[in-house]
Amino acid sequence: MKDHFGREINYMRISITDKCNLRCKYCMPEGIELVPMTDLLTFEEIVKVCEQAVKVGIKNIKITGGEPLVRRDAPKLIGMINSISGIESVSMTTNGVLLKQFLPDLKRNGLKSINISLDTMDPTLYQKLTGKDAFTQVMDSIFAALDAGLRVKLNTVLLQGYNENEWGKLVDFARRNPVAIRFIEIMPIGQGKVFSGISNQELIDCLKRRYPEMKRNPAPLGNGPAIYYSIPGFQGDVGFISALHGKFCDQCNRIRMSAQGELKPCLCYGKSIDLRDILRHKEEIELENALRQAIAEKPQAHCFERQDEITEEKKMISIGG
Repeated sequence: MKDHFGREINYMRISITDKCNLRCKYCMPEGIELVPMTDLLTFEEIVKVCEQAVKVGIKNIKITGGEPLVRRDAPKLIGMINSISGIESVSMTTNGVLLKQFLPDLKRNGLKSINISLDTMDPTLYQKLTGKDAFTQVMDSIFAALDAGLRVKLNTVLLQGYNENEWGKLVDFARRNPVAIRFIEIMPIGQGKVFSGISNQELIDCLKRRYPEMKRNPAPLGNGPAIYYSIPGFQGDVGFISALHGKFCDQCNRIRMSAQGELKPCLCYGKSIDLRDILRHKEEIELENALRQAIAEKPQAHCFERQDEITEEKKMISIGG
């Protein structure tokens, strides 16, 4: 289905954990307000949403969080969604801490692609950034995912005063391993408002000076807005998601749903549609209508460059960005 601006919306990100009571000591940030499990959509409810999403042209699903693997039986949900006629791909974004132990179940349920958050190659800095001494577990998960034949993308957010000098080590990891390292500009939502990020264009310029034969890939490597580059001698690729300095709203192909069933047309704005209420109190046709409404109401563009116009007040962990 196309929105009012002619964009084909075929991709949906679904959070399955929020500020929930499923946190474990390695996976959920400290100080997160907990909510009852009854406030979260059940797997059966998520599947109903996906079944209706197919009817409006959604073919690709990304499972996110919070950390999705703290949700009990998360691999089972991957299989449930994969079994829906019309779904072409189901992928997942994770912090990687629990990934290795769940890989057999995830593979068995049809997972072929995984995004893993990694902002540094330094174990000490990793603990400083995340509050968790889990760098070894994450690296073990990355190599296990590669050994299992999954397509692995590593998501990195560079922050001034924290890890802005880590890009070289992360890029070198893509030289030595068949992964796509993706640099994502931090968005001014939640905690993103208190940090300063690094412009991807500046980083691209630095990389071109270091690797003058670096070339932009003509074809995308996935369903999202990342732009990828190949560098001779590299096993992997280097990608950039530039929400601020490379505004790609004219190519946006997605909608999002929080773990509590809030359907969001755009990360920038607080407006959402309550699918949980529809699922639990209304007819099934209303669910399809709500999905069509969300696509129809997608704004032409975000306003991250004008922070006084941003209306989203939730943290990214609650949105499932």
